[in-house]
Amino acid sequence: MRKFLVLLVLVFTIGSCKEDKPENIKYSGPVFGTGFNIQYYSETNTNYQKQIDSLFTVINNSLSTYIPDSDISKWNRNEPVEVDEHFTKVFNASKKIFKESKGVFDPTIGNVVNAWNFGPDENKFLTDSATIAELMKDVGFDRVFKTTKKFIRPDNAYLDFNAIAKGYGIDVIADFLESKGVRNYLVDIGGDLRASGINKEKENGWRVGIEDPNFDESQSYSKAITIGNKGMATSGTYRKFKIDENGVRYAHIIDTKTGYPTKTNVLSVSVIAPNAMLADGYATTFQAMGVEKTEKFLEHHPELKVYFIYLDDSGGFKSKGLNNFPQ
Repeated sequence: MRKFLVLLVLVFTIGSCKEDKPENIKYSGPVFGTGFNIQYYSETNTNYQKQIDSLFTVINNSLSTYIPDSDISKWNRNEPVEVDEHFTKVFNASKKIFKESKGVFDPTIGNVVNAWNFGPDENKFLTDSATIAELMKDVGFDRVFKTTKKFIRPDNAYLDFNAIAKGYGIDVIADFLESKGVRNYLVDIGGDLRASGINKEKENGWRVGIEDPNFDESQSYSKAITIGNKGMATSGTYRKFKIDENGVRYAHIIDTKTGYPTKTNVLSVSVIAPNAMLADGYATTFQAMGVEKTEKFLEHHPELKVYFIYLDDSGGFKSKGLNNFPQ
């Protein structure tokens, strides 16, 4: 009789193990003008949807130029505003990349971005040389400083953190999950992401694809990598562009020295960095720099891994991984 009971317990235990396979909590929706996908494994099976929604709202109210009464919108109108820690962290990270890139990355280019109709102000597309020259007088992040009490800035300075704020938002959510003891997660906003640990459902590393540069707006992925404990972001010119009345195509990456769209053969650049904010900012920077200048830049930045997709002289697709970008 005792042997029979032991057998029943053993069968029940084995069955329970199969049923108790780890499942990720999954949450998705719209944010920052794009979509997000969050997956994480919680030992306590806790859903943090409300807290995550609240964090998204706070970040938007601080950094979105698309919200008229956000902190950054008030700042851009030179109105009195007490910026929060989110604004300060993104400001400081932007200063770091601005200095390292010698001005290639410059968030004060915002008004010029608007003029080319790539920002929140619609229907501008003011590409005459006089307009660009006038707007460029206010470009220069080296003239904007933050002290402990205030900003020192030109009156017409205009900040646009859109090239780095999405990555920062990813980090805020990732840091929140880690503060709750979550160690296995993937936070993806618009294809940029930060991953930690493994995918518990598959008991394997997080597999992410690098999108092919398809001009017809279709999505395909010819390269996939495993990523963990890092952030990754991709900047591309093959979707976000404008065409004027003469049929001329203008890419959205603006040259911070000239005020005109960057001329480049780079279609996309993916960056793996210690966090998503830096990956986001550097991806935009390297898109403007191009392959050769980025190679030189990376000689002093072993913490960054980069993958370029570009056109060769004959118009064919080429790719190049730098600093041991995962194969």
